[in-house]
Amino acid sequence: MRILLVEDDHLLANTMLSMLRDDNNTVDWLDDGQQALGAIGDEYFDLIILDLTLPRVDGLDILKHARKQNITTPIIILTARAELTEKLQGLDSGADDYLTKPFAMAELKARIRAVTRRASGQAETGIRVGVLTIDPEHCQLQMGDEPLTLPRSEFQILHYLMRHPDQVATRRRLEEQLYGWDHGAESNALEVHIHHLRKRIGKSVIRTVRGVGYLLDSREAGQVGQH
Repeated sequence: MRILLVEDDHLLANTMLSMLRDDNNTVDWLDDGQQALGAIGDEYFDLIILDLTLPRVDGLDILKHARKQNITTPIIILTARAELTEKLQGLDSGADDYLTKPFAMAELKARIRAVTRRASGQAETGIRVGVLTIDPEHCQLQMGDEPLTLPRSEFQILHYLMRHPDQVATRRRLEEQLYGWDHGAESNALEVHIHHLRKRIGKSVIRTVRGVGYLLDSREAGQVGQH
């Protein structure tokens, strides 16, 4: 999952980056409201964690602008503003959750799981397509009755494809899921990861859309092991 963290407290941000990345997330970080406004409009994220007190543009204005632009990305406000009126204003402006500082990292992670489940329409932790069930919370894949352990990069790719079955994911989108802004990739790295995934779950489950990207075929995912 690709997360945008908007937080101007560098010490806190670095702690959060480390802990969120430990959960197989790709996390991009900005400490400036104006930059965040541009990034949210131009890039795709699965989740935004947004401080309110930011340089140049206030987080609440960023939230309102995003919702006016019909950007539906889940947004969790993370702020020291703890008054009830401020919480209500944030939620009424379109935030999916509101967490005040100081906070426990375990609570933030639980709220992230809850918000992303709601956004994907999943009542349970696992995401199922055909006989494939992926559990982002525990970073596990179940193929029928067979549990599979995936390397981080393969897990990230499959997680994204399973959240968007039968939809084409561009090469750029998948590389952003893997690397965000901070890391480059070898030119054929994505193809190598896709090749390994196909060997694990079946070649026909992940289709190549020539010149565009890849697609997880839900019909084929329902027939894994039957060919």
